[in-house]
Amino acid sequence: VTLVAPNSSGIDQPVGVASPLVVADRRYPSGSVPLIAGSGNVANASAAATLTPTATTTAYIAGFQVTGAGATTGLPVVVTVAGLLGGTRSYIYTAAGGALLPNAPLMVAFDPPLPASAVNTAIVVTCPALGAGNTNNAVVAHGYYA
Repeated sequence: VTLVAPNSSGIDQPVGVASPLVVADRRYPSGSVPLIAGSGNVANASAAATLTPTATTTAYIAGFQVTGAGATTGLPVVVTVAGLLGGTRSYIYTAAGGALLPNAPLMVAFDPPLPASAVNTAIVVTCPALGAGNTNNAVVAHGYYA
């Protein structure tokens, strides 16, 4: 890295060379291991993403996304996040009225991330089947264990 500073004429001139600055990654706590899980694409079926810790660690969820396409009749469904301290959280997600039409994505972030209810407990995000004619439904969850 070369440091520059303007001289009296306003032109930047090199003033020295510095070592690259090392900055800690603050997206994950020290000693934690990132997790990401996805359901893959499903057609008119339940889509689930599971964050699984080790036997001696706790899972945390930082966020999730639900995306997909509509169904013949667009209806709301209840997306759940299970395994959390304090119990299951529920979110409403609606399929567009028409097969192959895009749904508005459901994107949820938790700041700070939410912990599982206990050590060695998975956190599972589930979106139920979206209805007849649905061809695409997917869930992705991300977090870490520590």
